[in-house]
Amino acid sequence: SNPRLKMNLIVFDIDDTLTKSEYQHQLAYVNTMKEFGITKINQNWKDYKHHTDSYILKKNYENNFSKKFDFSFIKSFEHRMTELILSLKKVEEVRGAKNIIDYFFNRENYAVSFATGSLLKPALVKLNQSKIKYHSELVIGSNRIFDREGIVKSAIKSAKEFYQVNAFENIIFVGDGVWDFKTAQNLGVH
Repeated sequence: SNPRLKMNLIVFDIDDTLTKSEYQHQLAYVNTMKEFGITKINQNWKDYKHHTDSYILKKNYENNFSKKFDFSFIKSFEHRMTELILSLKKVEEVRGAKNIIDYFFNRENYAVSFATGSLLKPALVKLNQSKIKYHSELVIGSNRIFDREGIVKSAIKSAKEFYQVNAFENIIFVGDGVWDFKTAQNLGVH
């Protein structure tokens, strides 16, 4: 299909928008922190300025070890978190999610990308287990970005490169959380 026809982009959040994964995610995330010696954890997620795995990890890392967090820590943390997710009950789709993604993948005038506060590998496990179609270049996690706006911006940029579009006429961000709504407002997208 002609990439120039893709004038609309839909960026999807993953957890609880497309996948029923909150239980598996929280359990694997918190247990991985504990395994790495991060034992004092503020689990009131609403307290955090940015609702992302990397930012919440940074805050708790710095509170527990009183030294500065570095992104290099994420590689081993992500690896272990992914192992734990794989050991839990398989993640299922939010009813209808697979169909809606298939629908937009098959529309000539729509591009699809994914923006998640989750670390990348666990996010790909959730999509795979739920049998939701994706291009891995178009799934942006929080591995190198702390804030949701940055993640969505990166998902838009990746979609422009992937679909060879200079600018989308319409960008829609689909999510389930109040932070998703705020992120869309902050970025001026639908």
